[in-house]
Amino acid sequence: MGKILRSLTIFILAVSQAAGLSAQHLGIFDGQTDVGKVKHTGSLRYDPKTQQYTVSGAGNNMWFGSDEFHFVWKKMKGDFILRTNARFLGKGTELHRKWGLMIRSSLDTNATHVNGVVHGDGLTSLQYRKTPGAVTEEIKSSLTAADVVQLERKGNTFTLSVAKDGQTFISEKLDNLSLGDEVYAGLFVCSHNADVVEKAVFSNVRIAVPAPDTLVAYRQYIGSLLELLDINTLNSTIVYQTPGSIQAPNWNTDGKSLIYNADGLLYQFDLAKQTPSLINTGIAKRNNNDHVLSFDGKMLAISSGDGEKGASVGYVVPRTGGDPTRINKIGPSYIHGWSPDGKYLVFTGQRNNDFDIYRVPAAGGEEVRLTTAPGLDDGPEYTPDGKYIYFNSVRSGLMQIWRMKADGSEQTQITNDQFNNWFPHISPDGKWIVFLTFLKEEVEPSDHPFYKRVYLRLMPASGGPSKVIAYLYGGQGTINTPSWSPDSKRIAFISNSKLLYPIFPIGK
Repeated sequence: MGKILRSLTIFILAVSQAAGLSAQHLGIFDGQTDVGKVKHTGSLRYDPKTQQYTVSGAGNNMWFGSDEFHFVWKKMKGDFILRTNARFLGKGTELHRKWGLMIRSSLDTNATHVNGVVHGDGLTSLQYRKTPGAVTEEIKSSLTAADVVQLERKGNTFTLSVAKDGQTFISEKLDNLSLGDEVYAGLFVCSHNADVVEKAVFSNVRIAVPAPDTLVAYRQYIGSLLELLDINTLNSTIVYQTPGSIQAPNWNTDGKSLIYNADGLLYQFDLAKQTPSLINTGIAKRNNNDHVLSFDGKMLAISSGDGEKGASVGYVVPRTGGDPTRINKIGPSYIHGWSPDGKYLVFTGQRNNDFDIYRVPAAGGEEVRLTTAPGLDDGPEYTPDGKYIYFNSVRSGLMQIWRMKADGSEQTQITNDQFNNWFPHISPDGKWIVFLTFLKEEVEPSDHPFYKRVYLRLMPASGGPSKVIAYLYGGQGTINTPSWSPDSKRIAFISNSKLLYPIFPIGK
């Protein structure tokens, strides 16, 4: 009996290890296959450290009434957003070699499908087959040689959004394409030459299942993914996920842990162990996503709905937890920034039916109003030298980034574009500003809701053009607070989706 149990145990371990290796090998996907009769078998190599996918594929073509290519796929139902950054490896042989994103009704060579594709010569297009075996049709993008491709399904409507790294999306839409409820969605490579194998590297691969139209904002939530973005490579990795809502990661000064809020409480997240632990905030148990560490990392300013009629007010508590000291006499007050010398806090306060920026001593005392323009001013944050405060303001019509001296003088507009820009965060070395951008077509200038298609953008602190460093589904809670690592090399942020990924640590 003992031998049987030991043999059974060994068998179970072997199966478990094989399943683990398989999951690691495929990343977020369910399977891979060559579609059509290819002469050379394709392959996938997944790197769990970078979460990048290197896909090899042959195939004569993806056109007319049948296809040959290598496909890495996940079965999906309903609405979703598929996105990646990608590039070919090597010079290549054929001008029409292809990499891209595919949504397909089946794995048959003549199946109905839609794909967002980038060719070797730069041609970028939305291609589709309406009925099995039909000739493939195409909508060409005005952009060539895209680096970023996003393919979104909403019912029978498919939207291709493409960009060069750093730019905002250009989109094409296809209506009335029926692929059935369950589809295969994923990455593909086609060499356009039966005798040749081509390779492409896919990074920032995400499948986001958006919030349903029936979701009740601030009462119902979808899952959250905690991501770390490398500013140099622009590669982002998921380090944690949870079915509920976690928001606004602060980076501790040790560079080894983060702080975020969830369900009215604050947690410290150990990056090495990839586990959260509760921070004791005493009576403050209705904490929101406006929390900020002092520059020396010893104290934490938090905002909690414990004021009169549930209004948010500010508290200060040791970073490791303890009894909080109330700062604001009245609310609503939302703490956003700490002066480098630790003497002052800046916050957004609603007074006399208007939101403005205020300063208050960190030890408590009388508040000083710093902005007076009508409309919402929000997100104040000191520069590391303490000379300036950056904030966002709607005073020019759209929400834009502004800057003022620490005493509130010389208020100057920094961004001036056709987006709504929120929450400027200055890198610890003082060189860069990262901020969150909403599309003006999706949100009102004074609103920053959950669950929207947003960008993270980066610009020099000294001024100059901004560039997109992350394309994501998120919004409220993504980067409400200072999100830079102490060495100014990485940014922590939250993206959102109904959870799909089995390979990352799962929160409760």
